[in-house]
Amino acid sequence: MDAAPAALDRLLKPVHRWVWSDAHRRARKLLRFAETEASGGRDLSRAAELTRSPILRRLFLRHSEDEQRHAELFRERGRALLAATKGRSRFEANWLAPGERGLDELRVEAQSDVSLLAFLHLSEKAAAGRFAVYSQVLDGDADTRMVFLRVLRDEVFHMSYTRKQLARLVPRRQGRRLWQARASRLWRAYLRLAAGLASMVAGAMLTVQYFVVLPPFALLARRRQRREPTGFLQAPAPGRLEDQY
Repeated sequence: MDAAPAALDRLLKPVHRWVWSDAHRRARKLLRFAETEASGGRDLSRAAELTRSPILRRLFLRHSEDEQRHAELFRERGRALLAATKGRSRFEANWLAPGERGLDELRVEAQSDVSLLAFLHLSEKAAAGRFAVYSQVLDGDADTRMVFLRVLRDEVFHMSYTRKQLARLVPRRQGRRLWQARASRLWRAYLRLAAGLASMVAGAMLTVQYFVVLPPFALLARRRQRREPTGFLQAPAPGRLEDQY
């Protein structure tokens, strides 16, 4: 299989070029990719323990080793870039240029071999397309470009073996399984988008409250403070001590 970028990624190629042009942002994104790859490798190792198929166990273990190697490649290159740069760009643009989603917080224990293969195939296909675009826009950084090309070769193999094994296990239902996995990925993407929008709306509302709602209360408190007497106040006279009340 070929790592063909999605139409949206091809359309956003100038944006990807701008995102990856900053060396400090590039370093932080590579380190984030390393975390995702390492997490995916651990999940695949767990999947190899759970499957009853010797073929899938061997393939999942190789996939896990590949993910761990990718994590080392991204981490090594990210640290090298971080040590060589002096910039402090804080905007990572993760929603514009994401890396591999891994298993995307998928519970491996709750998945069958078929559903896991379908989810992995779509995840690896999307990652391969994005990494192909990233390697094309990194003309000024040959070392990082080579990292993506090395990772991309493994992603193509992952994309191929998951589809072949899916066809072996459910030859007549592989299309439906892929459709179900795609719907699950779209739902998770919607949840990420909704969470991001909720965070932005909450931040905007808090900002409005801070600059619009709180100032009148601060002015009232300051006016009230001016009316308060200063210094020591005379204690009130003691009450009658004829009973407990």
